[in-house]
Amino acid sequence: MSYQINIEKAKNPKPKPDPKNLGFGKYFTDHMFIMDYTEGKGWHDPRIVPYGPLSLDPSTMVLHYGQAIFEGLKAYRTQDGRVLLFRPSKNMERMNSSNERMCIPPIDEKFAVEAVKTLVNLDKDWIPEGEGTSLYIRPFIFACDPFLGVHPSNTYKFIIILSPSGPYYPGGINPVKIYVESKYVRAVRGGTGFAKTLGNYAASLKAQAEAEKKGYIQVLWLDGVERKYIEEVGAMNVFFKINGEVITPSLEGSILPGITRDSVIELLKSWGMKVTERRLSIQELYDAHARGTFEEAFGTGTAAVISPIGELNWEGKKILINDEKIGETSMKLYNTLTGIQNGRIEDKFGWTVEV
Repeated sequence: MSYQINIEKAKNPKPKPDPKNLGFGKYFTDHMFIMDYTEGKGWHDPRIVPYGPLSLDPSTMVLHYGQAIFEGLKAYRTQDGRVLLFRPSKNMERMNSSNERMCIPPIDEKFAVEAVKTLVNLDKDWIPEGEGTSLYIRPFIFACDPFLGVHPSNTYKFIIILSPSGPYYPGGINPVKIYVESKYVRAVRGGTGFAKTLGNYAASLKAQAEAEKKGYIQVLWLDGVERKYIEEVGAMNVFFKINGEVITPSLEGSILPGITRDSVIELLKSWGMKVTERRLSIQELYDAHARGTFEEAFGTGTAAVISPIGELNWEGKKILINDEKIGETSMKLYNTLTGIQNGRIEDKFGWTVEV
């Protein structure tokens, strides 16, 4: 199906924020994309309008039952002035996977990428140019029926908003301290862990808040059944280098299939490194550390790209990884991925899409 995007330009463009103090998710561009779904009619009325508040009935179903999903990707400005997206088709493919789990009608993936490109192109002056900066892109869909009753909605909105973002590591890329969560559970197989849906993040808030009080920046989740197998860190997938082998938890329905995760696996294999996706217990990590074979640990995600891990705390037992220094593999992955994303390094994988 072909769609025509109607565009209503903002009459009073907002002043641009200071590019040196952007932070993350604080500022939003002049426009947003909106598309509606009505049962029997399908997705319709795609439009770009001035960024602004939404009017919702107090009984709007998403406010009561959380039927909603979202995605996250970025646009980068290259040194020669081009604008690049990184694997946007994978985001829309994953969006439909989340939609299916949450009983939300599928979107046209190719059109969704075109909608992102059109919106980014319209607000491209908002893309910051400093080192490590980008334009964060947040597509999301939510249930709109004004009704109190637990069943899928008959109407939805698909919206895309944009936010100029500063470097994730303002002071340079440094290893983070991670708290291993043994009490709370984020997701289980058969649940919604693999979907990018609101409830997963709400479920993580309590453990995250308690970890921060103890001086830890993120939580490493264990499986919800046996509480011993590693799953993911907050908003990131995780990788561990043990005795030359890079291991990451296998996708078994309770963790998010990250696009950066997939890219890292492909990169490592292209470098001839051994990469294994399997169940990995927290005890195995501690045993490897005791043997001296635990070489590196890092998280992967859209926001940070690569986040080295320098310390783990599991039930009060702390271990330091690689003397809390950035590992060689972590650094090479960060430099390569960011280089491809911002056009400094040749994209041999066909991952980038020009706006």
